[in-house]
Amino acid sequence: MNNIVVMGGNANPKLTVEICKHLGLKEAKTMIKRFSDGEVRVEIDENVRGKDVFLIQPTCPPVNENLVELLIMLDALRRASAKRVTAVIPYYGYARQDRKDRPRVPITAKLVANLLTGSGADRVLTLDLHAGQIQGFFDIPLDHLYAIDIFIEYINKQLNIDDFVIVSPDVGGIKTARSYAKKFGAGLAIVDKRRNSPDSTDVMHILGEVDGKNVIMVDDIVATGGSLVEAARALKQFGAKKIFAAITHGILSSDAVKKINQSDIDQLIITDSIPLSPEKVSPKIKVVSVGKLLAEAIKRIRFEKSISVLFDSIRI
Repeated sequence: MNNIVVMGGNANPKLTVEICKHLGLKEAKTMIKRFSDGEVRVEIDENVRGKDVFLIQPTCPPVNENLVELLIMLDALRRASAKRVTAVIPYYGYARQDRKDRPRVPITAKLVANLLTGSGADRVLTLDLHAGQIQGFFDIPLDHLYAIDIFIEYINKQLNIDDFVIVSPDVGGIKTARSYAKKFGAGLAIVDKRRNSPDSTDVMHILGEVDGKNVIMVDDIVATGGSLVEAARALKQFGAKKIFAAITHGILSSDAVKKINQSDIDQLIITDSIPLSPEKVSPKIKVVSVGKLLAEAIKRIRFEKSISVLFDSIRI
């Protein structure tokens, strides 16, 4: 692993340590502080000239702080003459604003892509984008990984369930849910809902058979938890037995944890793409790591090997 440098920002230091452990490398030293007025100050404490640098920084809450920190670190690495800088962004913030669905609104997913490129990123590595078309917003190479195999391994080893159905909590997640159903050889159902506002929904009915079956809901993001809890309530009303949810990015904002604790969900499985703060720890929430997956992708990028082998069996 010569000529490779791995470093991380303040957003998710535990994940950076986990990735370095799988790579057998030490994390590069970086000083990240604030000036008295709150401006981000960055100083790379190691020589990166001519090196292949992987900068790990999800743009999770506080989104703006972590995004600006990432941009400034990229600029510092570019000016330090790094040979290539790959922005490893396990959670890509602002991805939900990926199109103009009403007049006079921005497309922030594209804006952030431009900012990353302009700041010095030569390549991006990310996980379970909210919308696949975001890959097209980048004029630099982007490698898009999926957490599906990590969830499948956990479900097979840790959850003692059978006769289950994979459920998409909304129409937009059908392709992802179909991939899980194909992997498990399980049935597929969809929660048909109508959104009243960006953070609240009314569940209408279930498309598919869930009566008397265990259920695993799959999606990419759980934010306030409203949609997930409403979907679980509807599934219970339609006769579902145990209800599990496998969601890649656990934002868990506002009172999401309280909602989940009081809901019909038996267990929520999320990844460590976003760190779970101590106040959000719950017996109902299980965290699985994406460190090994990202480390393998980093290794393959470094040695110019195929990334697609990590998800060739997945059709999303």
